[in-house]
Amino acid sequence: MKRSKSEGLFESAKKYFPGGVNSPVRAFKSVEGAPLFMKKGDGAKIWDEDDNEFTDFCCSWGPLILGHNHPQVYKSIVANLQNGSSFGTPTRLENILGDLILSRNKFIDKIRFCSSGTEAVMSGLRLARGYSGKNKVVKFEGCYHGHVDSLLVKAGSGLVTFGESTSAGVPESFAGETLVLPLNDLDALKQCFEEYAHDIACVIIEPIPANNGLLLQDKAFLTALREMCTEYNILLFFDEVISGFRVAFSGAAEYYDIAPDIISYGKIIGGGLPVGAYGAKAEIMKCVSPEGPVYQAGTLSGNPVAMAAGIAQLSECAKEGFYEDQEKRTKFFVNTLNAHAKQKGYLFEVFTIGSVFWLAFSDKLAIRRADEIDGDMTSFKDLFAALLEEGIYIGPSGYEVGFISTAHTMEILTDAAEKFCRAMDKAFTK
Repeated sequence: MKRSKSEGLFESAKKYFPGGVNSPVRAFKSVEGAPLFMKKGDGAKIWDEDDNEFTDFCCSWGPLILGHNHPQVYKSIVANLQNGSSFGTPTRLENILGDLILSRNKFIDKIRFCSSGTEAVMSGLRLARGYSGKNKVVKFEGCYHGHVDSLLVKAGSGLVTFGESTSAGVPESFAGETLVLPLNDLDALKQCFEEYAHDIACVIIEPIPANNGLLLQDKAFLTALREMCTEYNILLFFDEVISGFRVAFSGAAEYYDIAPDIISYGKIIGGGLPVGAYGAKAEIMKCVSPEGPVYQAGTLSGNPVAMAAGIAQLSECAKEGFYEDQEKRTKFFVNTLNAHAKQKGYLFEVFTIGSVFWLAFSDKLAIRRADEIDGDMTSFKDLFAALLEEGIYIGPSGYEVGFISTAHTMEILTDAAEKFCRAMDKAFTK
């Protein structure tokens, strides 16, 4: 596979950007070599600067649930861009997208648009603290919530520990307001609540943890979490930046039928453009400025072009049978890979929910916690290289999940599965 143009661009990029990239995982550090510089995407395919063609399962890390360059999204963007790119004022498009979401979501009454998932989480945390009058936040090891200072933390050695910063530049005093618990451990949760409930503003969780592997939780754990938050008067915050509009229109809250108090969204909501949002019941959202004392603002919040892209994409997602069809095709693809791996005796399993999947180099039936993931990513690195040679692109990290879009037809998935199986044979039989 030719890579000379990507390699040249990467050398140039190192002069301009830290590590040559504008987001760390793009640097290919865990898989080695220069990252591929993409120049075009259409449907389920992408092309790099060396004209290599790939079937894309990264899908811009999740936003492109309709695939690249979807005709309705494209038309909506172009039509609205002709009227101007930004006004810094309210627009009709904000109302349309707001109604499209809220009319189909029983869990929230009002929403506030912002420009990224991280911004949505940051603002939602401030809202939780402002509404509750309490300071501390509980998070779970293995859940990622963007690069918010107080959530870039890791667990210590005990069941209930104060967070320790995992990034330079985050004061320990910030991290100290975060309590970190293991996933799927109700005893640890109860211990934490009994000691700190008086000062816990909220518990934040990815109800479908998908940023550090796909750590699918038993519904009983999520249900118990909801019940305990209610019992101890603590807000439950679902971070649905990945799962929102991915496993169901109203995300994991709908999928599991569990009502959080605050929800954050991102990725799919913007139709491929930068959009985030957070929402809650009216009683909580009335605390947000200008109606209430919790300040949050953004120059490009509710950007009309991004709103137009979101309207076009979510209108497709709202169609009857959309999510059932997505899950059906995803299961076909995943089951094909798993059957091949089982037949060949490979230590490999693909986990899935909705149209999300994750490659695990394990024989476990379920992986529910971060400490159950094998940290040796040699097998992933070998498989990633073999997949590129076969024309399959996935995210360049063994901890990241893959995505399937409506553009991944059965014909494309059948072809991709064959190539994937060949790549397994190359990678695992060295």
